[in-house]
Amino acid sequence: MGLIMPNSFLARLPLSRYEVDRDYLTRDAPDAIGALLQDPATRILPLFQGSALLATPTSLALVPVTAVPTAELYVYLGRSISTTSPEPVGTPVVAAVLTDAGHLAESDWGNLRQIGGLLSDRDAGLFTEALGIVNWHASHPFSPKTGVATTPGKAGWTRVDPTTGREIFPRTDAAIIVGVTDSHDRLLLGSNALWASNRFSLLAGFVEPGESLEAAVIREIFEESGINVIDPVYLGSQPWPFPASLMLGFTARVDPAVESLLTPDGHEILELRWFTRDELRDSLGEILLPGPTSIARSIIERWYGGPLDDGSA
Repeated sequence: MGLIMPNSFLARLPLSRYEVDRDYLTRDAPDAIGALLQDPATRILPLFQGSALLATPTSLALVPVTAVPTAELYVYLGRSISTTSPEPVGTPVVAAVLTDAGHLAESDWGNLRQIGGLLSDRDAGLFTEALGIVNWHASHPFSPKTGVATTPGKAGWTRVDPTTGREIFPRTDAAIIVGVTDSHDRLLLGSNALWASNRFSLLAGFVEPGESLEAAVIREIFEESGINVIDPVYLGSQPWPFPASLMLGFTARVDPAVESLLTPDGHEILELRWFTRDELRDSLGEILLPGPTSIARSIIERWYGGPLDDGSA
């Protein structure tokens, strides 16, 4: 697809890559999943406990329908448009969520956080899409209107309330993540209460209802750090299906007209530090940065001017 230019910031984002035609028209066909499972060209992407079956340490295993045990859930992901993958262009791919790995239990399985950056464009897109929609199904088993159990519809892209026929559509939670710099071009990094004490990353937060992305940048940075920022500039976005976020990357500058005191909120952010490029490089080994699959790492390396190797995964 022509969306991602090779020299753009998007090209740095492992989980924003794709070579999949999501083929939305097929979702509307009656019993689309049944027809796909009868098609000998269809390939299955098995998922088990959040991991995907691997063919090699850096590629997904897309297997014939007959190779997969009975699945709890099937979702049609679309058709491969890759010209460099083993499967022909146009191959339909269906994700299958297994409750029991069966004879595949001893096979190799991969975690998206760990291998996302190692996969091809096609496989990165498939795995990210599959994990995002499957996580949504797991969190929406009941109708928010009636409380009754819902069933999958439209080849796995809706859930249906059987009492009203109402369709429930997938949701994605928008979150901003920001590379904040001061007048000396130092980068602000913080340590989250949920992480190891030596892990530092950019500040981030969810967009609230009725709020623009830019307003969310200004609010979240102030809430978490006490710093007033100006000039939010959008860089690009990356899906982050852990479980259901879309990370929207920004840069912002400290407002020179307002005196700000660096103040961790004490609940989510426990420590904040400014880094020059030399200080960040010299701190590697002492601190850990976000993993290479994350948009945070891409924004940090964009500011730094090149790759950083801290051994993080």
